[in-house]
Amino acid sequence: MSLTLNAQANGSKPLVIVTLADSTRGHKSTVDIGPPGPSLGDLFVFDQPLMDEHRRDIGSNSGYCINTLPGVHSQCQWTLLMDGGTIVVAGQEQEVGRSVVAVIGATGKYIGYTGEMTSEPNADGTFTQTLTLYRRHSE
Repeated sequence: MSLTLNAQANGSKPLVIVTLADSTRGHKSTVDIGPPGPSLGDLFVFDQPLMDEHRRDIGSNSGYCINTLPGVHSQCQWTLLMDGGTIVVAGQEQEVGRSVVAVIGATGKYIGYTGEMTSEPNADGTFTQTLTLYRRHSE
């Protein structure tokens, strides 16, 4: 497995990782708790393949979203599981267009990184996820 790293994570330069989440494969389920159709509090749970920029499987993209404003956005948290560690992200995901969520934790070779991830839907059912990570400075 290889990930394209667009920058080195030294000093103030970010470590940039680009992945594709494939919503056309894997598992997904909606828990409809209110009236039929999208409504406040509905839950969407997913576990889908995670690919690199060359569309090779490199891990999984697993999490959940709670519908907070139907048709506009949901509050989400998910984990990107890759060789060598995981990155956990959370925040508001827009129903349409680009979303920006926070990196809230990491394991393995990603320990000590913080930052953000943009998620943007593609016409083929994948989502381009660009992680921009910064190493936290020791105090």
